[in-house]
Amino acid sequence: MIIAMVGLSVVGIPFLTAMGLAGAGGVAVAALVALTLLPALLGFAGERLRPKPKKAAVNGDQAASDDHGVRGGHGGQAQPKQTLGARWVRVVTRVPALTVVLVAAGLLVVAWPARDLQLALPDNGSAAKSTTQRETYDTITTEFGPGLNGPLLLLMDTGGAKASSAQELTGQLNTVRQDLSTIEGVALASAAQQLNPDYAMLTVVPTTSSGDEATSDLVKALRDKESSIRSGTGISYQITGQTAVNVDVSQKLSDSLLTFATVVVGLCLLILLVVFRSLVVPVKATVGFLLSVAASFGAVVAVFQWGWAADFIGVTKTGPVVSFLPIILMAVLFGLTMDYEVFVVSSIHEEYAHSGDARRAVLRGSPLAFRVVTAAALIMVAVFAGFVTMEDAIVKPIAFALAFGVLVDAFLIRMTFVPAVLMWVGQGGWWLPRWLQKVLPNVDIEGRDLPKPELATQP
Repeated sequence: MIIAMVGLSVVGIPFLTAMGLAGAGGVAVAALVALTLLPALLGFAGERLRPKPKKAAVNGDQAASDDHGVRGGHGGQAQPKQTLGARWVRVVTRVPALTVVLVAAGLLVVAWPARDLQLALPDNGSAAKSTTQRETYDTITTEFGPGLNGPLLLLMDTGGAKASSAQELTGQLNTVRQDLSTIEGVALASAAQQLNPDYAMLTVVPTTSSGDEATSDLVKALRDKESSIRSGTGISYQITGQTAVNVDVSQKLSDSLLTFATVVVGLCLLILLVVFRSLVVPVKATVGFLLSVAASFGAVVAVFQWGWAADFIGVTKTGPVVSFLPIILMAVLFGLTMDYEVFVVSSIHEEYAHSGDARRAVLRGSPLAFRVVTAAALIMVAVFAGFVTMEDAIVKPIAFALAFGVLVDAFLIRMTFVPAVLMWVGQGGWWLPRWLQKVLPNVDIEGRDLPKPELATQP
């Protein structure tokens, strides 16, 4: 989780860096509290923490069977009671290859709309219909066109102009305005206002709204045009305004997405490789995470761009989603899903470390973590779903994506896909090349290498 949060600083956008570092600090403090304060508080309770023995114990053999039985009794002992998690594991691992294919295919179908994902920073057009800013936005759009809600400001540097007089400079600025007016997507280019002898301001009104993809294309076309204007007149310009800033931020976020994913996923793969000493476990964890993220993107596009069930969750306007949603979703979801991965796989690994039987480890280890994963996932889904009710165009899609992503990852990936894969590959799930075994540190989280306790002898 700390790696995922700190990874936000890779993007290079200050507010995301501050958000990530603050989140990582909170996680670090929580971990320190769990490792220090919590054990100290439990120490005050002492033996009172020990549960009372069951009154209805049948006999010593039956109790041992309840603790150690796997698939039934031996020598006439009754079969231990099976939990819902144990029954679920037996179902999904009966034909593990089929389960893996069905889960992957189903999530890829859900992820299909993600091909149309469009990113932009929201404007007043995404505000609730009852607000004054939305009413103003709609009125301006109706009366003057959508582009007037997000004009582009061009700062003209006239210090190097080839004009010999103020009158000639005015003529050159007018020529520049006319040239810019001919670019596709320009609804209006205003006359340049001379601010001082070295600078002038010119406003360009697009034909499309600030979040439209055509407006991003227009910003690029205006910047490409600058070099030819500078070579002909000596006048250069730079583009600013809220719309241009939104375009630049969205582009920077898109460009940094691959770097962010590589750094965060790479470091976490290394951690899983060290902890579980397996090649299959980290690769499987990454594939599962990618399926969850892709499905979340697909659901976001279907709801917030295509309008499926938009009225049900109160989406006031469909269109591009907030541009930093992918980064936030990948960071938070990766941290949470790797937590669930560790819960499930550590239980399986502990059984395998002591028994050496891969099938037995999956059947016995997986159910032990399911209650923890279910509780943790439902808590997070409830928290994120609470924010979906907000009218904020930034918070709503992010909260929806996180709630959907956690739900999918916990129940379809960690509690279904993971046991099926490990059952499918069998002993190969815990294989590690010898040269890697020598290089990687041995982190024995199950205590398999500890000396066995000696049985107490009666005097």
